[in-house]
Formats: sequence, structure tokens, C-alpha cells
Amino acid sequence: MKISFFLALLFPLFFPAQDFANFARYQKQNDSILSENIAVNTVFMGDSITEGWWNDDPGFFRKNNFAGRGISGQTTSQMLLRFREDVIKLHPKRVVILAGINDIAENTGPISLDKVFGNIVSMAELAQANNIKVILCSVLPAYEFGWRKGMQPAEKVLKLNLMIKDYAQKKHLPYIDYHTAMKDSRNGLDAQYTQDEVHPNLLGYQKMEEILMKTLKK
Repeated sequence: MKISFFLALLFPLFFPAQDFANFARYQKQNDSILSENIAVNTVFMGDSITEGWWNDDPGFFRKNNFAGRGISGQTTSQMLLRFREDVIKLHPKRVVILAGINDIAENTGPISLDKVFGNIVSMAELAQANNIKVILCSVLPAYEFGWRKGMQPAEKVLKLNLMIKDYAQKKHLPYIDYHTAMKDSRNGLDAQYTQDEVHPNLLGYQKMEEILMKTLKK
């Protein structure tokens, strides 16, 4: 009993508490939006690709009253946890969900494509239950991960995108196909749109904006 109690006291020292979903990342921005009663048009939920979008082209977000809620490295499991804080509580008209590449990279451990897809569906259902329109995006092409070699993501991305597209069609949701317009012959991200084969450069984000806005302007 004494040993167990001693270990319980030491546990937080060796294994400090973690904010797995990273709720803290946008807490100040979210609090500011709510306190000032700012009407957000669209929230972009995602990972480093969405975070980098804001960093590379903030004017696109500002002029359209969009809010970027991307966190580098995150998987769909983490996004689902913070979906209420970073999307629902802001009461946007729409949410643009771009997610899944870090699950394929196994950033938080192995996970099946079915479960990745399930997390995306759960986010969509949460949004709809709160009268937020849902826009689902294809995962961008990827042939290799610089931070995790040998994962062979290209085929997995195609399979996940097919699942997302089929769901969007069945539920009559807009589906934004970045993959077809931005892939190369290997089903990787075309070199003109990236420096590292995964994350878009400014030209890549501008191409995504062109594709996305055709749907948002309808």
C-alpha cells in the first residue's frame, strides 16, 4: 500500500499531464471571438496544412472572415476532441474539414482507415447537429513523409479519399477534391506546389483557394 501511494506521488513528476488535443492552442483567439461577438463565416479544421495556410496567406482568411484552426502534427482523434471548442462554440456558418494525413503517418500510433474515416464522420455529424454546414475535403497527395520514411502513403490517401467522397455524395455534402488537381504521376504532391512533398507552398495554397472558392461562392 505504501509503495503504491509513493508511486502515485511520483507519477506526475515522470509523466506530466498532457493536453492531448491541444485545447490551449486557440483558447485566447476563441475567447476573443466569443467576448466580442464576432460572427465567423467559416472555420477551417485541420492539421499543419491548415495551420500553414493561415501562415502563408492570412489575407485569404481575413478578407473572407474565415478562422483557421489547424494544429501541426494532429490526427483526426485529436481534432475530434477539440471540435467543440474550436468549431461548435464559435457558431460558424460552415466548417471545412481537411484531415487524415497524420493518421496515415501514424503520428499518434497505428490506426485503420475505417477509424480515421469514422473520426471525420463524427466531426461532420457534430457540426450538422449544431446547424453548421459541412464541407469535406480530400486529403492532399503524399508520396513520402520526411519525418517518417517508408509509410507508402499514396495508396492509403486514395482509399481514404474514396471513403470521404462516397460519404459526401450519400449525405449530399460538398466534397472538395484537391487531390486530382494537385497530384503528380506518382500520386504524390506535384513539386510546383510543395517544398517537402507534403505541405503546400504559397502556390499550392492559392491552387487550393481556387478549387475551394468555386464551391463556397455557389
